[in-house]
Amino acid sequence: MSENANDIKIPKAKKIPRELIIHDDVRVDNYYWLNDRENPEVIKYLNEENAYTNSVLKHTEAFQKDLFEEMKGRIKEDDSSVPYKLNGYWYLTRYEIGKDYPIYIRKKETLEAPEEILFDCNEMAENQAYFNLGGISISPDNTMAAFSTDLVSRRQYTLQIKNLVTGEIYDDKVLNTTGSATWANDNKTLFYAMKDEVTLRSEKIFKHKLQSDTKEDRVVYFEEDETFNTFVYKTKSKKYLVIGSSSTLSSEYRILNADNPDGDFKVFQKRTQDLEYNIAHYNDSFYIISNLDNATNFKLLKTHEDFTEKNHWEEVIPHRKDVLIEDIEIFKDYLVVNERENGLNNLRIINWNGNEDYYLPFNSETYNTYIGNNPDFDSDVMRYGFNSLTSPSSIIDYNFTTKKSKIMKEQAVLGGKFKKYNYESKRIWATARDGVKIPISLVYKKEIKLDGTNPLLQYAYGSYGSTVDPSFSTIRLSLLERGFVYAIAHIRGGEYLGRDWYENGKLLTKKNTFTDFIDCSKHLIKEKYTSSKHLYAYGGSAGGLLMGAIINMNPELYHGVLAAVPFVDVVTTMLDDTIPLTTGEYDEWGNPNEKSYYDYMKSYSPYDNVDAKAYPHMLVTTGLHDSQVQYWEPAKWVAKLRELKTDSNKLLLHTDMDSGHGGASGRFESLKEVAMEYAFLLDLEGITS
Repeated sequence: MSENANDIKIPKAKKIPRELIIHDDVRVDNYYWLNDRENPEVIKYLNEENAYTNSVLKHTEAFQKDLFEEMKGRIKEDDSSVPYKLNGYWYLTRYEIGKDYPIYIRKKETLEAPEEILFDCNEMAENQAYFNLGGISISPDNTMAAFSTDLVSRRQYTLQIKNLVTGEIYDDKVLNTTGSATWANDNKTLFYAMKDEVTLRSEKIFKHKLQSDTKEDRVVYFEEDETFNTFVYKTKSKKYLVIGSSSTLSSEYRILNADNPDGDFKVFQKRTQDLEYNIAHYNDSFYIISNLDNATNFKLLKTHEDFTEKNHWEEVIPHRKDVLIEDIEIFKDYLVVNERENGLNNLRIINWNGNEDYYLPFNSETYNTYIGNNPDFDSDVMRYGFNSLTSPSSIIDYNFTTKKSKIMKEQAVLGGKFKKYNYESKRIWATARDGVKIPISLVYKKEIKLDGTNPLLQYAYGSYGSTVDPSFSTIRLSLLERGFVYAIAHIRGGEYLGRDWYENGKLLTKKNTFTDFIDCSKHLIKEKYTSSKHLYAYGGSAGGLLMGAIINMNPELYHGVLAAVPFVDVVTTMLDDTIPLTTGEYDEWGNPNEKSYYDYMKSYSPYDNVDAKAYPHMLVTTGLHDSQVQYWEPAKWVAKLRELKTDSNKLLLHTDMDSGHGGASGRFESLKEVAMEYAFLLDLEGITS
């Protein structure tokens, strides 16, 4: 169906030219005016786009409802998490039938004890268009809970305190926090991070005293560098409060004995350009994951808690060229290291006495494993998670002494149709134009023929060193069951093949991210997994930038594209340091106030490179209150595409007027947007049920 079918009126944004000048270069932005959510004309335009999208997809409404019920039907409604024990209480989260939000509970000492409801989010979310409960932090004496709520989806959380003995929620509220808070060991001092009102940068750490005569909370740290964010937490050992500051390429920590909350935080190791480190405390030592001395893939070091500067750091696990250290977990007898080699996660177990050093066995190339919640040093059991493209998520307890694993919970896939042996998963390698091999993880039903006629959805992210692991999805089954192949392209800009993989997909090598994705597409077509008539691309946020770039470069490769909350107006956004996240992103994209970065960024920025040519069918989604990628980026992009594109393919913009970057709140509400996206794709394939 063309856009002109049924004489549906296509929205047309008015043009108000605005000249943007820097480095003697003039860009004309006809849709800059959309950057004002208080302007009724802007809201009117977004509503017109929504009405148009609804009308174009109207014939799929029944199918969307069926898809929603199908996806919801695979999820166990009366579900609960695997309990974990902390400081004398078992904590778990459960869901009840017919309710959208979790209930947080605890039980004293044994799982047979009566349950105590800490927070019922269903009650808290009543009459709210959006609701999200942020971090819950329990005081050391178990009598208080700091908690936070976001009712707008802009990730600006209101912090409050609940007395768990009386049930009273205290009157004092702190607005505009990051959502998490940390108790000192005195049970009355609370530390939290607050954001800048405009940029939403986390910039100040405050100290709050319960039952204090002082009305004002005191600032204990202000992060002046606009490229850094700050945060606060307590070590697993409970001995130290830690204030962290981090940018893309540097980090710094300050520590204070948690028994002495009114003392002064001491710098652990002062920030140095390109020095990254993370710290964990155990006994009288800190363990440090760092890239010190050009350890690109990081190494593990150790130092006494009284001598924390880097000249005291001693090597525990050396740097290895082919192995990335991602994370560690410390137990009284064992160190567990989460490593990544050749793209695959491994859990390495080392006995402190030095007589054991081995890896847990995983027999797949398309799996994801991670260290779970392990709050107790003294445990002889490690909790970890595992799933793959064909295996539902499992929470597993591994006993160090017996060497036995016990599955504590496997994700239930309801509906009776799913059998993991009906699906094939594999990893293949495409050759990029510069000769580098790019891995692709694939999953599809075993019965389909790979003859080039299959629809294929190719997904990637490719920024910030964020790795997209091949994970299980019950939602994705709705595509696989209808003959889709699903592909994850592990392109440069992520960290799938180590830190160099990231370094070669950022700043002045960012275009590798886009050309890798395109070269993976060409390989999938060549190997007859699909054809350009049946190939679809999907990416969100920085992955939405990827979508914008590939359709400017090779639109003919794709039949349709899903772009979720896409970051597409790169140059204008990176030149505006009042926009949330901008200054902290210079290490990722470059600072366009410098001409070399400006020129390079302008050469790939999707919005700046829209041209008069044919584009694929497109569905673009955003949220009015998005704090990560402002709604006006996709809105302007769609307006410019409408103006210039030469095809009659569908171009749809859907703005959620109630939510932000993460989409709708509620356990199932977000599935409605997925159902719309899937119906859009399936409709393009002529699949209507």
